[in-house]
Amino acid sequence: MKSNLVPTVDLSAQIAANIRDAIVSGALIVDERLPSEAELAQKFEVSRATVREALKRLAAQSLIRTQRGATGGAFVNRISFEAAQAQQITTSTLLLSMNDVSFETACEARYALERACAPLSAQRRKPSHIDVMRAEIARQGQQGLSDEAFCASDVAFHRALVDGACNPVLSYQLAGAVEAMQPLMNMITFSARSRDAIIALHVTITDAVQAQDAALIGSGLTALEAETQTLARRVFA
Repeated sequence: MKSNLVPTVDLSAQIAANIRDAIVSGALIVDERLPSEAELAQKFEVSRATVREALKRLAAQSLIRTQRGATGGAFVNRISFEAAQAQQITTSTLLLSMNDVSFETACEARYALERACAPLSAQRRKPSHIDVMRAEIARQGQQGLSDEAFCASDVAFHRALVDGACNPVLSYQLAGAVEAMQPLMNMITFSARSRDAIIALHVTITDAVQAQDAALIGSGLTALEAETQTLARRVFA
């Protein structure tokens, strides 16, 4: 870890970035114990309070964990894709809601990514993924299901499709693309007629996944994108 800091910039942020870079580069490995607060304060020539704030920043990013007791301290955390998905979804949701991204643009990105995932899902999907997709289809057809519940079920359906690729990197990346759109989807009122069309396409896609037909999955997703875009334009108009 480098010890030179810029006095005019937030010191705790610089220390956190320094340690983060050491973790990313492999200079600090998983489960390795970091130097104590006193040692870090001496190394960076700052107060222990500043070091403590830097460690809080790293803990908030799940990069380190702290343990109490005689053998305690701060340790480099092992980050899983599953544990990091919540942060990815939050960041993506904020980006879509706060940066004037149109529904059309977000929808285009989501389905482009899903179509790219389709061949792997067709090849690797497990019965459990198909079971989830069919269960969500049944849920979507329930009478009296709220728009919010329908959108949540839509997210679960597409997450199962993506997870069927059995690639944690894809699942992590697509979690943001799929789930970040839910607040935008909640803005659309799904009439019974619109739901029927969406459910029918979900059935087509699920059948294609079960048949391991990547081309049919892709065409089903294209048709679903067109239906969603048409519905959105009608509602926003």
